[in-house]
Amino acid sequence: MMPLMTTLPPALASWMDPFGFGRAAFDYWRDGLERSTLYLDVMRERGNQYLEHIEKTKPNVLGFDADVLVDGRDLPRPVNYELMRVLPPEGVETDPLMRPFVVVDPRAGHGPGIGGFKPDSELGVALRAGHPCYFIGFLPYPEPGQTVEDVVDAEVAFLRHVISLHTDTAEKPMVVGNCQAGWQIMMAAALEPEVFGPILIAGAPLSYWAGHRGQAPMRYTGGMTGGSWVTSLLSDLGDGLFDGAWLVQNFERLNPANTWWSKQYHLYSRVDTEAERYLDFERWWGGHVVLGGQEIQYIVDNLFVGNRLSTAQMVTADGRRIDLRNLRSPVVVFCSRGDDITPPPQALGWVQDLYEDTDDLVANDQTIVYCVHDTTGHLGIFVSGSVSRKEHAEFTANMDYIDVLPPGLYETAISRAEDRPDAELIERDYLLEFQPRSVAELDREIQHRDDDERRFATVARVSEIHQGLYRTFLQPWVKALATPESAHWMRRMHPNRMGYRLLSDRNPLMVPVPVLADRVRRDRHEVGEDNVFRALEGVVSSQITHALEAWRELRDRSLERWFQDVYGQPLLQVLVGLGGDAPVRRHPGAEPEQRRFVQQRRQAMHEKVAEGGSHEAVMRSVIYVLGGAPATDGRNFQRLRASRAELEPDARLADFKHLVREQFFILEQDRELALEAIPTLLEGLAADEIDAHLEHIDHVLAASGELSERAARRFARIRTLFESARPEAPAPSSSPDDTPGEGGTSGSAKPAAAQSEASSASDAPAPSASTQVAETPEAPKTGPAARKAAPARDATAKSAPSKAAMASKTASSEASAKAEESPAKSGTRRSGTRQAAARRRKSPPSDD
Repeated sequence: MMPLMTTLPPALASWMDPFGFGRAAFDYWRDGLERSTLYLDVMRERGNQYLEHIEKTKPNVLGFDADVLVDGRDLPRPVNYELMRVLPPEGVETDPLMRPFVVVDPRAGHGPGIGGFKPDSELGVALRAGHPCYFIGFLPYPEPGQTVEDVVDAEVAFLRHVISLHTDTAEKPMVVGNCQAGWQIMMAAALEPEVFGPILIAGAPLSYWAGHRGQAPMRYTGGMTGGSWVTSLLSDLGDGLFDGAWLVQNFERLNPANTWWSKQYHLYSRVDTEAERYLDFERWWGGHVVLGGQEIQYIVDNLFVGNRLSTAQMVTADGRRIDLRNLRSPVVVFCSRGDDITPPPQALGWVQDLYEDTDDLVANDQTIVYCVHDTTGHLGIFVSGSVSRKEHAEFTANMDYIDVLPPGLYETAISRAEDRPDAELIERDYLLEFQPRSVAELDREIQHRDDDERRFATVARVSEIHQGLYRTFLQPWVKALATPESAHWMRRMHPNRMGYRLLSDRNPLMVPVPVLADRVRRDRHEVGEDNVFRALEGVVSSQITHALEAWRELRDRSLERWFQDVYGQPLLQVLVGLGGDAPVRRHPGAEPEQRRFVQQRRQAMHEKVAEGGSHEAVMRSVIYVLGGAPATDGRNFQRLRASRAELEPDARLADFKHLVREQFFILEQDRELALEAIPTLLEGLAADEIDAHLEHIDHVLAASGELSERAARRFARIRTLFESARPEAPAPSSSPDDTPGEGGTSGSAKPAAAQSEASSASDAPAPSASTQVAETPEAPKTGPAARKAAPARDATAKSAPSKAAMASKTASSEASAKAEESPAKSGTRRSGTRQAAARRRKSPPSDD
């Protein structure tokens, strides 16, 4: 083998260059030439890969085999989407009885498949967990006349088909929407909520006007171009088609340092090891697709510029209002502070837009869970292997718990099990905890500003004006000049597409590159990091990156300043109809009909406070005790669900979810009245059955370790309420030998002793969940045998007298609700000798 260049003998080189600078320079020069050749060859492979990819009929970058189940082109309203069943890899088995898992990929300029790009992905995590997995992808070109509403209806049809394949599974599919697919599935869930299980939206923008000053520069794009008329122009030039390469170019402009230097230099500096990873990613990043002109115009007008989705202002062509408050599925919002495309305010702002406060959110029966990552970028949210192994794996493992979480707003915290003091109680590597939050607390992430909102509303009005002018004066001429051939060549000549073509084998100048690259690989002379010139190369690269970052910051600050000055002008705002106190946009949560709905919801729950039986009492107690903890996690749910399965083997998760939510509502509306009704719910149970239920509650609470002091006080109160429902033992028959004080026990002595014991127990420190079982050794073990004798009572039959009894308690409960200071005071209203005696027992101290 002939080397590319000769080298001096070592002895001669040492004599001529005693300090080694010359040899280091020569080695670096040779290594630089070799790396340049290999880099150019990788670019050639990238171009060939791009051409091969875009010429496929159904290109995607899925890392798993899949079968097409439903082709959207066969639907009544044809679309270029399709439903695929993902086949598990070798060695992985799925359970058809488990909840189906559906991933919907974004159509934002790139091709489909990023959700299952590699083994450690959203699909990979779900497959390893045993879930049947499905994927909703798309083809490169839209169907004629295809609209966004057609796509939404197609996704609903796909989910119905998935449900029909799993008729033995009661749980609805969990749906994951990445980026732009997130708002699509949210629209679909608002229109057809019954086909959705838990929804995970990863890096999905829903509130496009939101953002922090100095961040999220992409939200200013609409104002910088004067509105959406530019979108219409590009669609018309494309003969009714919009090239997705324009969207990709917008993403790349956000970070010029990475686009123009860092990404390419990273490959050049590690070309011997990074080529495969780089080509895998570029296969997706460069797989540009085409959108219909109607589709992109609808998206820009209603979402990017108009921001109408988060305020329920969008109406379908057949008159259906798209209101995200119609969702009945839990929504998990996953976003990152390191994401400059969908920052947390844009991912979470819709919550504040739709709901006036937390009570409004609860009244709508909505559960929203959000997780904010600190550092990962936009693509890392659904591509990064570390994120998939941690966040996505925990979301998948806890989806059933998320599905039954009581309505409200929760923030998640993920901790490593081995770093926790209760590590022995945790079965997985990580623990996902849910911390209750209020809508007001969410503003820490959103930082809403009324003046910025007025500026963006001004942009929306200006966009409508410019769009009208364009359609009147320019659009007829553009459409007359555009042809399918001119549109085809415009797409081919796009800079992003042209860069791939020029560095491919179709360029004759690239012919010698693979030959030279192959020769370099056979005789590679790589220098180490200790080479002084290689180290200097890294310093220069770092300086170039910092310079481009400084230019980006200057550009973004200048654009933001320009945007604020222009669209903050009072005169411009007056001219577009937003002067003075004119409302900027509707806020659904503050409307009178919404407030009436909340009031009616509260009244309906108030009437159900005494309906039910022991199951309702147990669930109400568990929710009440856990409400005194700063956070909760899935361990309690697993114990509670397992216990319920013992009691009712045929119970569905949907029934369990209904029980949890109903009891949460009842506690939320009138906590004192709900707690006072617990003995009423337990009427008719034997003492051993009540003991079994208490042990059941303790077993569930012990799953998450030691109870907090506040939760322990709440559990002590629950124990007292259960004890008060215990039926009294029959009085012993009197005899001449039964004389008080001589070893006998009179009929009144036993209640007095019980009262003394309860009083001393309530004065003692509140026990923890892990020690409660030891206090009642006589209680039978939990299980079907212990509860077999529990009578199945008719909740409807009980509700009539209970409602009458509870109506008389309303006034006193309102007076005592301020801190649960004297829960026993209102309890004396229970009728009957047994109830009155039980209520005379002393209650534990207040927990608030």
